[in-house]
Amino acid sequence: MTRRLPWPACCAAALLLCSAGAQAYDKAKPPVQPQGQAGSQPLPAKAAKAVAPVKLVDINSTGRTELKTLPGIGDAEADKIIAARPYPSKAKLLADKVLPDDKYQALLGRIVATQKDRTAAKARASTAPKPITQP
Repeated sequence: MTRRLPWPACCAAALLLCSAGAQAYDKAKPPVQPQGQAGSQPLPAKAAKAVAPVKLVDINSTGRTELKTLPGIGDAEADKIIAARPYPSKAKLLADKVLPDDKYQALLGRIVATQKDRTAAKARASTAPKPITQP
């Protein structure tokens, strides 16, 4: 006949093993210090560059030279972008097959499609005389 360990003893053993593993993990991990507290170190120059905001390029008004500064955009792509203007949104680059998917994905965080004076166009449309319809 085999003797079984009572379940409270098994639970206690499992709890001890888990807590020992957690303590070893906490000791191996360096302490995290929130930014802005006294004694915190400034970010290294390399990390500061990564945090710097990217200047957005407007695909509706930017010239060929500035478009070519974008990654993966050469003379041919810049000419295609300019020829298919205006864009209601940057997704139109992909929908109209102006750029392939991989180049479009690389540009997503760097481009914007702003509309020229949207409020003035809406105001003109709302104040335009409406045609008279006869019943």
